[in-house]
Amino acid sequence: MRGLSLCLALMALPASAQDAADAARLAARQIEEAALSLDAAQSARDRVAALTSTVRAYEAGLSAMRDGLRDAAIRETELSTQLAARDTEVAQLLGVLQGIGRSASPETLLHPSGPVGTARTGMLVAAVTPGLADRAAILRADLEEVTTLRQLQQDAVQTLQDGLRGVQEARTGLSQALADRTDLPRRFTEDPVRTAILIAATETLQGFASGLSEITTDEIADPLPEIDDLKGQVPLPVAGQVLRTAGQADAAGVARPGIVMATPAKALVTTPTAATIRYRGPLLDYGVVVILEPQADLLFVLAGLDTAYGEIGQVLPAGSPVGLMGGEEPETGDIVSPVRERGGSRRPETLYIEVRQGDAPVDPLTWFATDKG
Repeated sequence: MRGLSLCLALMALPASAQDAADAARLAARQIEEAALSLDAAQSARDRVAALTSTVRAYEAGLSAMRDGLRDAAIRETELSTQLAARDTEVAQLLGVLQGIGRSASPETLLHPSGPVGTARTGMLVAAVTPGLADRAAILRADLEEVTTLRQLQQDAVQTLQDGLRGVQEARTGLSQALADRTDLPRRFTEDPVRTAILIAATETLQGFASGLSEITTDEIADPLPEIDDLKGQVPLPVAGQVLRTAGQADAAGVARPGIVMATPAKALVTTPTAATIRYRGPLLDYGVVVILEPQADLLFVLAGLDTAYGEIGQVLPAGSPVGLMGGEEPETGDIVSPVRERGGSRRPETLYIEVRQGDAPVDPLTWFATDKG
């Protein structure tokens, strides 16, 4: 399958990139397993779960390939630069080796001063030859590594293109499966007029969150089980890295009580636990926002999405898609370039995550399991 090819181009990577190769192989296995689940899926709910796993596996595989190929490109550039700077040394070494030859005749080693000079020459050659051979082996290894890395990058182009097409197809299939899904329970019905009034009347996220109970009708008093025992272990809703922690000011000097995560373009955002959708849509200056309620008096606010899934009032199982990040997938040339994407020419997407307990924000890192926590 196309998913399995995601890791093939990484098989020849040097040891420094084997972590990325292992990650790509794991993602390929996950894609295969998700494909089998998708084939066996009977209901819309099963298709959503299988396609979610497929998208996540593709994201992991492509991320591993990007990391591995960037490392390969950087290594290739470093070796090429080093070899170019040693042109004189290489020429001298080749000259000496060619002069000696692999099977030099005895006359080559005779010295005009006689037997003593010849003996000294033999001792000198015996002492120098291993060093020359070692230097030649190092140069040969460097040249072979450059050749391997260049071939790897050339072979990876089609693999990357297949992977990008695969994840795009999986996202399209996921969007359709979510649209077809009708089996989700509802805890309440949204009143759109009340929602519009609340949005118009509030100027802060705190004010909006405090008034969420006012936009509902026919609410069922059947809250989800508490998740306090998962505190500190809740998975993050998106793949990425923590860019700013709670209270850390941004470039404009604005400090907010949530965390900011840098994510890949078009990254899938999922609900980390079973939760009710309390709000979904544009809000203030936060962009597209999804507010989830995993238990009574606890809200997970996810802001900065490009696309949001689901309907207000629906109860989602853990791991359900709630949206996609924005941005454009990097071009293949950018991925294999040692400088373009890593050099900062492409701005990462950012997801703002705020956790509100009661009527006050709390540090999200006390709830979510991250490398920074």
